[in-house]
Amino acid sequence: MEELVAVQVPAPSPACRHCQASLGEPFLDLGVSPLANSYLRPEELARPETFYPLQVFACPSCRLVQLPPAERPEEIFSDYAYFSSYSESWLRHAERFAEAACARFGLGPASQVVEVASNDGYLLRFFAARGVPVLGVEPAANVATAAEQLGIATLNRFFGLALARELAAGGQSADLLVGNNVLAHVPDLGDFVAGLAHLLKPSGVLCMEFPHLLRLLAESQFDTIYHEHFSYFSLTTASRVFAAHGLAVFDVEELGTHGGSLRVYAARAEAGRAPSERVLELSERERSAGLEGTEVYARLAAQAHRVKVELLRFLLDAGAAGRKVAGYGAPAKGNTLLNFCGVKPDLLPYTVDLSPHKQGLYLPGTRIPIYAPEHLAEDRPDYVLILPWNLKEEIQSQMASVRAWGGRFVVPIPGLTVLP
Repeated sequence: MEELVAVQVPAPSPACRHCQASLGEPFLDLGVSPLANSYLRPEELARPETFYPLQVFACPSCRLVQLPPAERPEEIFSDYAYFSSYSESWLRHAERFAEAACARFGLGPASQVVEVASNDGYLLRFFAARGVPVLGVEPAANVATAAEQLGIATLNRFFGLALARELAAGGQSADLLVGNNVLAHVPDLGDFVAGLAHLLKPSGVLCMEFPHLLRLLAESQFDTIYHEHFSYFSLTTASRVFAAHGLAVFDVEELGTHGGSLRVYAARAEAGRAPSERVLELSERERSAGLEGTEVYARLAAQAHRVKVELLRFLLDAGAAGRKVAGYGAPAKGNTLLNFCGVKPDLLPYTVDLSPHKQGLYLPGTRIPIYAPEHLAEDRPDYVLILPWNLKEEIQSQMASVRAWGGRFVVPIPGLTVLP
């Protein structure tokens, strides 16, 4: 009798969502994690959660950094826990942009501003206040409702080429088309960018903000990787994606938001806008940093491991010394960090968050409870671990009372630091 031998057939490599090249092997494996914004209600704690592989690839052809889709967008974004208006610094950022864009591009009552993934109207309210007609497109029904309650006209739809055609046919082509922190959330990148190009007026301007891949790699920001972020962009890769749909980048700004972001300006290629010196300089800096190669990506795995060891050592040492540690914030990035590090309530008993939409819920995977910020004053922990480390200045200012009882703030990224 012949002996039966089990042969394991490797899964085929996924294809790049931009150029369709085979992605090969991941350069970073963060284990398995639930969807980062799938917060749990108390009655859901007795049910199992779904965990998905969190593996990151860099396309060997176009260098787009990406995750294979884990879930349909409808499952991720139709009901969303993130409301932009609960960050004062983000609101100030939005107001400054609206003021500058109106001045730079001569926007007024005869113009049309459209924002895709417009959230709760955090940005469009500032254009509307200046008399500029606005329209938001927001797939999350609960968030779109909040925008409508502010008087911001909002379509509760997913954006793509089909919707762009509807809007353009209805006379709602954009003089300024904005997308803040949405480009990373798009699984069908070609359809989305084709829609952007179609909705722009011939003289219109596209403005997209997204976290900068260069900063992610340089500063160990691996916690910004989660399933809702399908892609991670440099200026170079964003320019390639836009160019494939007839859009040309003509300017860029480097921002401090979200740990380091880009604000990219593009227009129809036939508009003939020449790239600014800032575009040329940053493109060269990305090339010099090795973003077209492989070594810079390979280093991120070791950086993530170092952050994990530092955080676990801190939490274990604090517990052994009888010191209490609490969390501040319930951001998606914090869920990637805590799940990757295996932190549970025995090491971090709770976190607090300013958003009432998260209070009373539990973090996905780790099941750490979320309270209102007032809970810190009642418990008086020795340390407060700031999970949205990109907002550490704002949070320290808002929670200055922590230092009154001798508490210290701690940030985990790019390396664990107890703040003075």
